[in-house]
Amino acid sequence: MKRLPLALLALLAVAGCNDMDSQPRDKDYGAAELFPDGKTLQAPPDGTVSRDQAALTAALRDRPPMTAELLRRGQQRYAIFCVPCHDAAGTGHGTVPDRGFPNPPSFHIDRLRRAPPEYIVDVITHGHGVMYAYADRVPPADRWAIVAYIRALQLSRDGPVAALPEDQRRRLEAEHGG
Repeated sequence: MKRLPLALLALLAVAGCNDMDSQPRDKDYGAAELFPDGKTLQAPPDGTVSRDQAALTAALRDRPPMTAELLRRGQQRYAIFCVPCHDAAGTGHGTVPDRGFPNPPSFHIDRLRRAPPEYIVDVITHGHGVMYAYADRVPPADRWAIVAYIRALQLSRDGPVAALPEDQRRRLEAEHGG
C-alpha cells in the first residue's frame, strides 16, 4: 500500500519534466543572433583537425601489401560502391549509365591500365568528372582494396591464357573450343 503513493508521486514528478521536447533552438541554416556573422552554422576554427585525421592520412599514404584477403575485401567493396556505374567487369556499362547518366571510362583502357594506384585512390577520394567523392563513404583501407580488385580485373581481362593454372586452362579451352 505504501508503494502506490510513492509511484504516483514519481509519475507526477516525471510528468513535470516534459519541457525537454520543446526547447528553443536555432535551425542549422537559419539566422542566429549569438554570432557576429548572424549564421547558426560556424566554420571550425583555423587549424582544427579531426580526431581521426592523422590515421586517415596515414591509411591513404601507406599502401597495404597485396593479399588474398585484400582482394576479397576489394571485390566486396567494389560490388557495393562501384558496380552500379562501372559494372562487374569494369567496362563502364553499369545500371546507372543505362538510365541516362554518362558512362564512366572502362578500367581496361590504356590510360587507366597505366595509371598508378594512387591515381585511382585519389579519384575515389575526391571524385573526377561527374563521379562524386567517396571519401565520406569508403574508408582509406577499403579504397586501397578496391584498387587492388580493379587491378585484378584488368589482369583478368587481358592476361595471357598461359598464365592460368593447367586445370583452368584445359577447362577454358574445352568451353571455347581451343
